[in-house]
Amino acid sequence: MIIFDASTLILLAKIDALNLFISDYRGQVFIPEKVREEVLMKSSAETAQIAGLIGDGKIGVLRVGDKKLLQKLTDDFNIDSGEAEAILLALHKGAAVVATDDRNAIRACKFLKLDFITAISILIRAVEKRLLSKNEAVLKLGKLESIGRYKKSIISNARRAIAGGE
Repeated sequence: MIIFDASTLILLAKIDALNLFISDYRGQVFIPEKVREEVLMKSSAETAQIAGLIGDGKIGVLRVGDKKLLQKLTDDFNIDSGEAEAILLALHKGAAVVATDDRNAIRACKFLKLDFITAISILIRAVEKRLLSKNEAVLKLGKLESIGRYKKSIISNARRAIAGGE
């Protein structure tokens, strides 16, 4: 089970890799209610794509009940409510993985010993599984570099992983 926050969901949609990931992933894909609200607020191509996946039942939407713990996560890790809801759902679901590209949410996952993935790690995995060619992945990585907030070292490490399969 994977629980996405808004950042990774939108990034994958923007580089046209979200459908690819969801169609290959064998587990369940969920987003918290707050992430659904955040993503569907704006009108864009990725909004329509994500709304379609939700409507088709390929992305499930879960509600978070523990508002007190939610506020504690938001305050303690300096994260938005969408990231906090994703992390809280992962804590409640046990074996869930959080999909996030938010630096503070990643720190929270590490602190709370939650598994996490990023848009870049999903892209690298798509190459390893031969869902994307190396050339396609490099183009998508370039787009991620221009729209995301990644350190240069993360991008260069990803480029090496894509090129060499490392």
